[in-house]
Amino acid sequence: MMISTKGRYALRLMIDVAEQGDGARVPLREVAERQSISIKYLEQLAGSLVRAGLLKSTRGARGGYVLTRPAAEMTAGDVLRAAEGSCAPVACLEDDFGVCPRRGECNTISFWEGLDQTIEQYVDGVSLADLVNKPDCAM
Repeated sequence: MMISTKGRYALRLMIDVAEQGDGARVPLREVAERQSISIKYLEQLAGSLVRAGLLKSTRGARGGYVLTRPAAEMTAGDVLRAAEGSCAPVACLEDDFGVCPRRGECNTISFWEGLDQTIEQYVDGVSLADLVNKPDCAM
């Protein structure tokens, strides 16, 4: 499984917002400067994170983005799924793939399912707060 730039940058965006503190409204312009990520790209990522219910947007002079719940209640998996759509290691395990015609005779499906469970357990076992408190494991 390869996490794309979307997933990596979405995680950086969420960590940056979380680092600013509970309830802090964080302008994307500031995140762009701190993270060296294009504001246009951050706008796209933020849109996905808002639609997923992870961020809330506030307009106006003191507007910005805020986490919808505490960082300790959000996982890296929540962010990656919002940005990437899936963390599945193979296409046949993705929700939108449908039923594989070879599923009944596939010798490797249990291996892929086990790997998928391991990935999901790991990404869902690391909270955004964990990444804020241990930045050396965040990237």
